[in-house]
Amino acid sequence: MSRLLQTGLNAGKDPLIKVVDGEGVYFILADGRRLIDGSNTGGPLGHKHPAMVEAMKKAASNPVINEGWFWAEREAAAEDLINIAFGEEKSWVGAVRFFLSGSEANDLALTFSQALTGRKELATRERAYHGMAGLARQMTVQPHWHGGLAIQGGGSKPVPAQVPVRIIPAPVNAKYGSVSDNRPLAERMAGSQEMLSSVAATIIDYTQGGIYYDPEYQDYVANAARKAGSLWIADEVVTGLGRSGRWFAFQGGETRPDIVTLGKCLAGGSAPAGAVVMSKEIVEEMKDKSWQTYSTFRAHPSAVAAIRAYLSVMADGEIIRRVKTLEGRMHKGLVEIARKHPSVARVDGFGLHWTVELHGPDWRNWYADTAESPLASRVAARAVEAGAIIGTSGEQTSLFLAPSFIISDAELDALLAALDHGLELADAQFERAA
Repeated sequence: MSRLLQTGLNAGKDPLIKVVDGEGVYFILADGRRLIDGSNTGGPLGHKHPAMVEAMKKAASNPVINEGWFWAEREAAAEDLINIAFGEEKSWVGAVRFFLSGSEANDLALTFSQALTGRKELATRERAYHGMAGLARQMTVQPHWHGGLAIQGGGSKPVPAQVPVRIIPAPVNAKYGSVSDNRPLAERMAGSQEMLSSVAATIIDYTQGGIYYDPEYQDYVANAARKAGSLWIADEVVTGLGRSGRWFAFQGGETRPDIVTLGKCLAGGSAPAGAVVMSKEIVEEMKDKSWQTYSTFRAHPSAVAAIRAYLSVMADGEIIRRVKTLEGRMHKGLVEIARKHPSVARVDGFGLHWTVELHGPDWRNWYADTAESPLASRVAARAVEAGAIIGTSGEQTSLFLAPSFIISDAELDALLAALDHGLELADAQFERAA
């Protein structure tokens, strides 16, 4: 019996795989098998990328210096982030603060917004996920990620709410399959501005629950938040720094955030890291104030080295252009697969983050309160037979594909073939139910 308390990316009692190593786009298992790592949002450059390995070796000789002391390399990392990643956005970007993770960045961005506005309430969109720390967990409104306990015999004990949360409608899009609401956006979002009138911050993400980026939706929410006096936070923890096929998902719309939160890709997967990036307008409001939050290991020397190395690798834009090219290959391949499998209800995504949603129970009723592996996890287990590991985010009926940016055409085709193989199990269940 394992002494490690663990929650996996695939729901159920038993671990799907046991990883002992990784190389390139592959996980290496205890039994020697090499599986394509198909759902790793934290590993944009795969495993053991030479630039990241070299940076981490050099980082071992850096001083042990906490967030409370000025350190030139930390300052340089902030400059790199603004100059490279936000190079096209420098007209409005003000300053950066580093954090330990995307969850912590979201939590502290939200508490900052409460302090700055004097408001307590917060808002997010339906089916959002913003992390599992503090207010980030509070803003995660998928029912199985409540931060408490799921009882395997049925039932749950969620963490009590800390603040009132307003939930606005989500975008409704699909590259394949139907959408739940075909009404015009203004009609679907009616009353949103009034709902946000007492809200400190409105935070939106771009992938969670398989609900993806929509520029019209972003601009509508951003403008409604501004008119209501609410700060708009773009949660780019998953989508920022390349996975969208551009530096940031928000760049597809006309509006620009008050605050951007980052994580995942920020340190290239070689160290835990997050960041809060504030607009010049917010920084100007801060000129006679001090943000009273502190942590010993934020912007740790290892994280700073990894951040600078990752940004250096990405600086010329070649890898991001490659992600955009692979987006088309993913789109075409996933739609072809969906048409073959009657169990598939919807496909959506962009860049190198895609979701395949299966027919089945409504996500609102899924609490992960069973030891039995749900359908999506069983599909993922069958995909392992064909050479790839695919995650489900603990969902009951959806899978997500998010391979590293360095994946080759042949490896991407192999990942899609593994999904194709796994979906045969879902088809069998769908046909029995029909």
